[in-house]
Amino acid sequence: MATIKVEMGFQVNHVAAVRTAADDLLRQGQLARELGSPFIADVLGAAARNLHLAPQVKAILDNWPSDRLSSAAALRLNAGLHHVARIGSVPALSAAYARLDGNCEHAVAQAMRQCDTMLTGWLARPTQTNEIARSAAIMAALRLVAMRDGSAIDLLELGASAGLNLNLARYSHDLGGISAGDPASPVIIRPQWFGKAPAGTPARIIRARGVDLAPPDANDPDDCERLLAFVWADQRDRLERQRQAIMLARLHPVDVVRHDAIDWLRASLASPGMDGVCRTVVHTMFHQYLPQDRRSALSEILEAAGAASTARSPLACIALEWDSARHEVELILTTWPGGHRAKLAVVHPYGAWIRWLGP
Repeated sequence: MATIKVEMGFQVNHVAAVRTAADDLLRQGQLARELGSPFIADVLGAAARNLHLAPQVKAILDNWPSDRLSSAAALRLNAGLHHVARIGSVPALSAAYARLDGNCEHAVAQAMRQCDTMLTGWLARPTQTNEIARSAAIMAALRLVAMRDGSAIDLLELGASAGLNLNLARYSHDLGGISAGDPASPVIIRPQWFGKAPAGTPARIIRARGVDLAPPDANDPDDCERLLAFVWADQRDRLERQRQAIMLARLHPVDVVRHDAIDWLRASLASPGMDGVCRTVVHTMFHQYLPQDRRSALSEILEAAGAASTARSPLACIALEWDSARHEVELILTTWPGGHRAKLAVVHPYGAWIRWLGP
């Protein structure tokens, strides 16, 4: 029986039991169109219709071991096609991307046929967007953390990718008219802002470190190409901002370790915090990649560390994640002692706008 489900901000008619890989490509394309990227919608639509031309890709998607939507299978394929266009393997596809030509059916079909094996490599690895525009929401939340008790910030990011958001204090942010970060930075983050400007005081970050299972290296050309390919091709301002952030990371290297995030966090929070410093855990679009037992472990670690925190050595967690129904991306701040939880904002998935709800 057909059902109607509201997902990611739009309605989809589908038969849940027989949702195909092509359906999921079309659904991701519909989301891209809703988010202002019609070219990406056209590319994914063409890929869905021509999936049979890439039998290896089709087999992987048809036999995906988990939910294709939450593991971003369509975005992996989209990044692979962007990479093919960027390196010129299929000139017709490169030309379509250069013109952002929605009449790209033939070019995408040619790429699916010629680059089947190459595209499987993009499906095999998780997304690495490392979208730095999300750091504006994090910076706004950090103002509230800093205001609460005047503590300095010890930042710990889970699923940090290349760690570009660990450099958020080196970016120039406009938070609804409030400036934050470095006003002279070449990386300018100015989301469309709805609601009042965030309260709080400037955050003083004394240390920033992160963890990722496979962190890209800002000095490795292949890793940088991967980061850029995951940026949607018709959002060229994002591409340029990503390039600038990568260049800044080369000048100011970030501290990201290769490790399991939950185990790393457990070890990082095992010892008492520093006096006058708030250890602040951050994760953006990270939850969806965790199995339920690891999500539970993350909650238990934070609750235990929160119970051990004090007014002089507090703890905070800033989460930018889809809500449970995947209707909207929420900015949630939880602070300890006390375990107070507040929904501060609803945020565009890639940080283009912020609807501020907090103080």
